[in-house]
Amino acid sequence: MTTAQTNAASLSWYEASARQRIEALLDRGSFCEFIGPEQREASPHLSIFDLPEQFDDGIVIGRGRLEGSSVLVAAQEGRFMGGAFGEVHGAKLTGLLRAARRLKEDVLVLFDTGGVRLQEANAGELAIAEIMRAGIEARRAGIKVVGLIGGRAGCYGGGSLIAGTCSCLIISEQGRISVSGPEVIETNKGVEEFDSRDRALVWRTMGGKHRYLIGGADRFVDDEAQAFRQAAIGAFQINGRYDLPLLTAEQQRLERRLTRFSHANDAIDVWQTLGIENPTEIPGLPTEEFVRRAADKRENADDAR
Repeated sequence: MTTAQTNAASLSWYEASARQRIEALLDRGSFCEFIGPEQREASPHLSIFDLPEQFDDGIVIGRGRLEGSSVLVAAQEGRFMGGAFGEVHGAKLTGLLRAARRLKEDVLVLFDTGGVRLQEANAGELAIAEIMRAGIEARRAGIKVVGLIGGRAGCYGGGSLIAGTCSCLIISEQGRISVSGPEVIETNKGVEEFDSRDRALVWRTMGGKHRYLIGGADRFVDDEAQAFRQAAIGAFQINGRYDLPLLTAEQQRLERRLTRFSHANDAIDVWQTLGIENPTEIPGLPTEEFVRRAADKRENADDAR
């Protein structure tokens, strides 16, 4: 392995840019970008608010190879407007998922988003709906859509809804999934309900370990590009069915989860209910030990998916 390959493999997923993640994830030199920056497909709305544009509008899409197999890939850039969805940003991902049906190729979505752009609220909300529809239609056609979550912005708002339609979700400890972000909850319900400055609380409630334990994510990995790559390769081996019995099973699983954990005031209460030994130790555990302890205790969504 060359020095460049070694560096790419050990790259922090959390710290990396969208393009760095793609380069490290896919087979070396295989990525071909669609609608790249040279085409200058920037948002038509941001200039109204005197906000800077970006010529890829914060999302990179294209095609590459993963362990020799052709895949379509989309990577959000959390450093541009928090990876938020707008009209162009959303249209690129919608188009990629629609193309997946025609090309009969599986899809990787590298989430890194705070949700919908306030400056493009209506267009952004419509984009979320269109993406979810395109993703569901792709899955019904037998396409596997695998989501990877571990970026700086997390996976919030509409992004979390899209993630919920994926065939499989891979997450690191640094990843976060929630419909409402910490600041949104605090603004609407008060700091007594949720203190967004309490980072331990945020990660305990929305972070990768908790989501993995309650079945909200399917695979838990280290914050390294190579770990995400290996997990993605394995994820494409899963059963890709998507039908009414599967949705019914998933709904029943979620209803059971709501009943089982309705008493919990904190994630630690949930972990204790799961039967995790020494639940207060969970946040500090290294990946290997955490996965070992979680192995026969976590809520498993595989049967429903």
